[in-house]
Amino acid sequence: MPGEQSILEKIINGMNDFVWGWPDVLPLLVLLLVGTGLITTFRLGWLQIRRFGHGVRVVRGDYDDPEHKGDLSHFQALTTALSATVGIGNIAGVATAIHYGGPGALFWMWVTAVFGMALKYTECTLSMRYRTINPDGSAAGGPMYSIERGLGKSWKPLAIAFACFTVISSFGSGNSIQSFTVADQLRQDLSIPTWFSGLVMSVLVAAVILGGVRRIGRVTSKLVPFMALLYVAGGLVVLGLNYDQVIPALQTIVASAFRPAAQLGGFAGGGFIFMLTWGIKRGLFSNESGQGSAPIAHAAAKTDEPVREGMVAMLGPFIDTLVICTMTGLVILTTGVWHDKQEQRLLGDSQAAIQTIVPGARVQANGKLRDKDLSNGRLQIEAGRSTGLQFVYNHGTIDDARILLAQDPLHPSRAELFSGFIEIEGGDLAGAAILDAQGEAVKGVLVIEGRAMQNGSLLTAWAFRKGLGQVAGGYGHLLVTIAVLLFGFSTAISWSYYGDRAVFYLLGERWILPYRIAFCGMVFVGAIFPMELVWAFGDTALGLMTIPNLLSILLLTGVVKRMTKDYEDRGKLQPPEK
Repeated sequence: MPGEQSILEKIINGMNDFVWGWPDVLPLLVLLLVGTGLITTFRLGWLQIRRFGHGVRVVRGDYDDPEHKGDLSHFQALTTALSATVGIGNIAGVATAIHYGGPGALFWMWVTAVFGMALKYTECTLSMRYRTINPDGSAAGGPMYSIERGLGKSWKPLAIAFACFTVISSFGSGNSIQSFTVADQLRQDLSIPTWFSGLVMSVLVAAVILGGVRRIGRVTSKLVPFMALLYVAGGLVVLGLNYDQVIPALQTIVASAFRPAAQLGGFAGGGFIFMLTWGIKRGLFSNESGQGSAPIAHAAAKTDEPVREGMVAMLGPFIDTLVICTMTGLVILTTGVWHDKQEQRLLGDSQAAIQTIVPGARVQANGKLRDKDLSNGRLQIEAGRSTGLQFVYNHGTIDDARILLAQDPLHPSRAELFSGFIEIEGGDLAGAAILDAQGEAVKGVLVIEGRAMQNGSLLTAWAFRKGLGQVAGGYGHLLVTIAVLLFGFSTAISWSYYGDRAVFYLLGERWILPYRIAFCGMVFVGAIFPMELVWAFGDTALGLMTIPNLLSILLLTGVVKRMTKDYEDRGKLQPPEK
């Protein structure tokens, strides 16, 4: 299994490098995102600021008309789109951005949100403009329809490419990342095996998505407001308890935006381009502006005014990134956990992704290890210690590492200090052979104890545990566990809708059920694969679907500008009489 995953990992990492570029080169996708956001913002006259209040009034229901065609109310369309964006990106994504790029990465997440509001308005207005209403009254829309109907039949290959990448991304950023984070959080907090979490989550997702978009809309309209308020309330309590650290944290974010803060824990850190890329990459994963996913949900809204739904859509990046992501980032920074190490016990299997390096080696600026620094050969262990081993976890070295052996992998707490030998190839602890003092093979799994850096949702959970320690008695991390469960579940069910609309466009109605079954199966697969592999797959798929969508936005911004002027000239900013 480790060998097979190694090959798969090389393929996915190679594709990820192609899409997002190398650490010392500004990726084309970053330029496209920021550039397109700037162009739409200025061409529309900073509409995201001028018409922010109008968008709020539309969501409030002032313009709802049940006679309009579509499947969802404005509020349900927004919550369906938000349930796919307000999720793991707000918990694990922010933590990952800070882990790699430092506090300054959060600043660039803000930038993607501000310009992303204009992108989200443009792509969702286009989606409504070019959607189709099926014979059964349901709506079908999204960038694939905007490209084909807005740019003409000659552009259909680009529309097909977008739809294909959407299906792939639904299995990546919309599925496997969600199930992995949920399973990883439950494994850490409640010692629940990842395969069991993946199985239960796949069954729950199936129970919702097999009911179609209307059931998805009903679930998300209740789940999203609850989970967002719960999470924000917990964050506000942490910030209230650490009020004296809020201003310094904001100052650190801004100061580090152009001069990255040095990383700690054996991780060499990165330069400005590295930090910028991680901030924008995680900003895109969080609010999905310019990606083309949210327009699929907003196309189902009940309205005859595309611009009106665009106004609703542009609120998404504000809620998602400028409010909830900022909350997460400030909790992590004010509690100081972003550069600290935590005592923990880690199973040395493929899920934990622990690597071994020669003493004195360091993690590079891109978070990777050089081949020459990886351990190889047979190494002796005496009472849990070895002079020839140094362990790396979450891109930092493990301090005071002790090596234990667990006879039963499901009960690592029963592990005992190990004496004997381990044979390592290419630094892969998961594939290491375990031998006793006589050189005979030993059954079991290696367990590593020591102080290690945290990443993803576990870093955020640690911040809440520490921040709420005074009022929650050391159980503050459970707030994050609950949020991860709700966020991961809601994101997965919304992304299933994006994927099945793409499948409908490509292959027709009869392929939707097989897609949904495959989607539920991927929920399970994502839960049991290693973190690095899951996130790289999600980032790659996300980037691939973004490129054709950004191109269509650039070519059709003029159409949206004319539609916006017409909407305003017709007095549609005023609510209708009821």
